[in-house]
Amino acid sequence: MKTQVLRRAAAVSVIAGAIAVVAPPLAIRVGAQPTPIAGQTLRQVAAIDLPGPPGRRFDYLTIDDEGRQLFSAHLAAGLLYVIDLRNNTVVASVTDVPGVEGVAYIGQGRKVYTSNWYENKMGVVDLGQMKVVKKIPTEDKPDGIAYAAPFHKAYVSDERAKAVAVIDTRGDRAITTLRFDSETGVPQYDHIARKVYVNLQDQNVLAVIDPGTDTVVGRYPVAGCKGNHGMAIDPERRRAFLSCEGNDDLAVFNLATNKVIAHLPMAQGADVVQVDPGLGRIYVACRSGAISVFQMDDPDRFRKIEDVRVPKKVHSLVVDVRTHRVYAPAEEEDGRPVAKMLIFEAVPGAPSGDSRK
Repeated sequence: MKTQVLRRAAAVSVIAGAIAVVAPPLAIRVGAQPTPIAGQTLRQVAAIDLPGPPGRRFDYLTIDDEGRQLFSAHLAAGLLYVIDLRNNTVVASVTDVPGVEGVAYIGQGRKVYTSNWYENKMGVVDLGQMKVVKKIPTEDKPDGIAYAAPFHKAYVSDERAKAVAVIDTRGDRAITTLRFDSETGVPQYDHIARKVYVNLQDQNVLAVIDPGTDTVVGRYPVAGCKGNHGMAIDPERRRAFLSCEGNDDLAVFNLATNKVIAHLPMAQGADVVQVDPGLGRIYVACRSGAISVFQMDDPDRFRKIEDVRVPKKVHSLVVDVRTHRVYAPAEEEDGRPVAKMLIFEAVPGAPSGDSRK
């Protein structure tokens, strides 16, 4: 994940009752906030107090395939939190992950991969033991991770090494390293096209990797974008959403034609992008103190709805596509250092606004 300081994821209408039915109950042990955050699209329903030191930087999050556990990287604390989404409680704080940035759930073997920036290694966390059982050497600043399950491979952006490491997830070993002439941003696996996409953020290019051969099979310009780092994809609709950090722009990329089809303004300091395909919504966490929210009316029409005001330095989030809840870690609250996981429910419906192609 890249920040400026360090140089630095078809609209569907739903009703509130449908969301309430599938959402798990909130835990009794969650901490309350004096003034819960509320926007047109997101409403804060809780905040879980995290055990790590307050005021320290967080990074990526992910949810397991069954939607039972949330894994959150507390980068500056060197901790990986495991949160049970059935009751919203922290069940483990995994140590020995210094500078953890990227997080990926590997269903085969029930484990989690972590990108440990401070030691330039991948950690392999056994979820049965809730501890690191192996480390895999990488190059400079391992960051985002894409898991290509059919190929039993993980693709790790070694951002400053201008590379992508390829990991065999059955043997937990490095297979090869792909070299680029640009720092590498967030990679994503497309299960429809069976390809891996990776942002080449110095060149404003989207590269395509064939996981069958581990070769680069395409490089496509992201027109109008500066510093494409964050990325989320909607494989079924053949769309990618790229956060352009250099000009605070969300670029919508057509994966069928390999061209940008829309540009939408984001709040300053955009980082992680997530998509909720069921609601047709795209969320971007922005460290200036906002979650920028966009609506996909159909695969060719998009509009910005709002910037939901959140604490500053919230630059990561994840969507639970089953419940439509959004989880975002916070390191400050009203200017005070904290360590919390903010929980939002999606407000159904999509306010009106100008659609863009």
